[in-house]
Amino acid sequence: MIRSLYDWTLSLANHPRALWALALIAFIESSVFPIPPDVLMIPMIIAAPRRAFLIATVATVSSVLGALLGYYIGAVLFDTVGQPVLDFYGKGEDFAAFADRYNDWGAWAVLIAGVTPFPFKVITIASGATGLSIPVFIIASIIARALRFFIVAVLLWKFGPPIRDFIERRLGLAFTAFCVLLVGGFILVRYL
Repeated sequence: MIRSLYDWTLSLANHPRALWALALIAFIESSVFPIPPDVLMIPMIIAAPRRAFLIATVATVSSVLGALLGYYIGAVLFDTVGQPVLDFYGKGEDFAAFADRYNDWGAWAVLIAGVTPFPFKVITIASGATGLSIPVFIIASIIARALRFFIVAVLLWKFGPPIRDFIERRLGLAFTAFCVLLVGGFILVRYL
């Protein structure tokens, strides 16, 4: 099922209304959809590098608006929608323990999930379910999603198709490693 959704999402890159399709995918990916907008962004930017920053802007704005939907799901519809989404991603059972300490580190969680391969929708729903401050949530979402999408756009704009393999296979790992080092650095500074 995921592979067919991936292929369908990728096919939208050739559609005459690809920018609108990207907006829709970025919006729903932040709350329920399993395929990240990068799948659509990459071929769109390769096909039209001069539009790279417009494409990244559309993805960022739509993703943040979709994150607000995820927040709403967590805050208002957690039992009927949020819990099944978390269960689908295998995070349902861990949620109670996670929610207890979430708000202490919520902004960091949003930032990290927004740039790494971790499903962003889990964090948007968790933010609503735990009552993370909405301004903190919005600012962290904007920073994280802009960072992720604009780095992809800059790399493709600057290096073109040769960088595609790195983005698809290793950029998520690079973001994850950076976040681990950043958090580890803060922990070391705090306790040393």
